[in-house]
Amino acid sequence: MDSTPIAQWHKTRSILYAFWKFSRPHTIVGTSLSVWGLFALAVGVGEFTTASLLPPLWAWLACLCGNLYIVGLNQLEDIEIDRVNKPHLPLASGEFSPSQGRGIVGLTGIAALAVAATQGIWLFATVAVSLALGTAYSLPPLRLKRFPFWASFCIFTVRGVVVNLGLFLHFNDGFPLSPEVWALTLFVLGFTFAIAIFKDIPDFEGDKRYNISTLTIRLGASAVSRLALIVISLCDVAMAVGGWLWLPDANGTLVVTTHLAVLALLWWRRRNLDLDDRTSISRFYQFIWKLFFLEYIMFPMSCLLQ
Repeated sequence: MDSTPIAQWHKTRSILYAFWKFSRPHTIVGTSLSVWGLFALAVGVGEFTTASLLPPLWAWLACLCGNLYIVGLNQLEDIEIDRVNKPHLPLASGEFSPSQGRGIVGLTGIAALAVAATQGIWLFATVAVSLALGTAYSLPPLRLKRFPFWASFCIFTVRGVVVNLGLFLHFNDGFPLSPEVWALTLFVLGFTFAIAIFKDIPDFEGDKRYNISTLTIRLGASAVSRLALIVISLCDVAMAVGGWLWLPDANGTLVVTTHLAVLALLWWRRRNLDLDDRTSISRFYQFIWKLFFLEYIMFPMSCLLQ
């Protein structure tokens, strides 16, 4: 058998896998679920048609490109740090060169803005503000990730406020904002704050070496872990109470049972977290992201099945 096609296939597969790692898959999943979850909240059950799926497809493409720009820019600016904290990433490992990384970041940034601009002011504003905050987070001279408050502010503002309100306004053709989308926004705002502070625990060594001030460095891993767990717990309890008392278009019973079940799962999973084991920390961090993903499935479903 000719080995040339096989060798080419292996090379192509390696490039695609490196690109997948470069995209930070957990953020891609989170972005995808947020787009489709907010579309479901805005459109509602019984309104889905083939034609109605075109706007979310374009919004999804714009948001995925914006996501790639933000995570790619962060990797470009953190190559040396990632060689300590995340050596598997393609820029840190050498699978991609910095020039290749800059090419991907530049193209996806332009594509995100161009696609969003064709879909209306709300989507364009959502993408433009997200890219601006993502740039300020990573790129000098601001490089806000150096400061614990501003680093968290960038993350929870984009994930919590800009994405939820902006996408809902896009799919809803403007105001009003429903009580349900406000509830989801407040929930995600708190949850992404917890993600923002917990993500620095496994990155302690690299951040300390390169003078990136984080709450983990200032307070210690144990205190930050407790704070993140308390915030997530409060989010679930608040959503359960809100779903039962104040959200007329949500199935209160379903909101309460799903969020209390997730809360129990969180603390059950906490038993296996070893803050002295970097692998254990990383696994728990990915588990928190899975709970974040789950919210964009559970809550819209609770509203559609009222």
